[in-house]
Amino acid sequence: MREILGRRRRLRFRRKGMPAPLGAALTYSAWRWPVLPGAGLKTTGGRGTRGTGCSCPDPECAVPGAHPFDPGLLAATTDERMLRWWWTKRPTAPLVLATGGSAPCAVSLPAVAGARALAALDRADMRLGPVVATPTRWAVLVAPYGLERLGDLLYTKAWVPSSLRFHGEGGYLVLPPSEAAGGQVRWERGPLPGSAAPWLPDVEAVVDALVQASTSAPDGGSRLAY
Repeated sequence: MREILGRRRRLRFRRKGMPAPLGAALTYSAWRWPVLPGAGLKTTGGRGTRGTGCSCPDPECAVPGAHPFDPGLLAATTDERMLRWWWTKRPTAPLVLATGGSAPCAVSLPAVAGARALAALDRADMRLGPVVATPTRWAVLVAPYGLERLGDLLYTKAWVPSSLRFHGEGGYLVLPPSEAAGGQVRWERGPLPGSAAPWLPDVEAVVDALVQASTSAPDGGSRLAY
């Protein structure tokens, strides 16, 4: 298992003579994952130095650099020509996945809780697909689901950690190798190199496992909630 996970973490998107973000965008396009460039961080100094503020007009932006702005989320595409055009103009722009429809969805939780949850799921031999780690949150990618299915799933649960967020239809998720406020976005569990398209677990299996990891924790799940 450790050998497999090690291979997953060594996934590289850089292609010869091509910036890493564009190489990643083209890889996602081959997987039929619709992406678009995110807002990015504000340039604050000479030689294109980026700061921690968002380049969007909102001075109190809650997710600096890591959200759609211009173009908007509906522009997300798998068209290689459009992706090349976007990232030629903005070579360091973050990559934003439009979740839902036929694209992957995700379940995310705070970064500290995410590390503990993944350890608990590994101990339970839960099979996971790719896991994205941002400076503040970890996201487990799951197979596409609709809002009705999610509603039915949550309705059957007596309790679900309030810190869970669901990135489904109409949502988005920032993908590696983007840079957001606070640091680099990376794969905690990367897709296997050479995959035609990454395998994704069912959302119900992931939610069930996270709820079980929370309720079985010695502290009553609070370590998975914050």
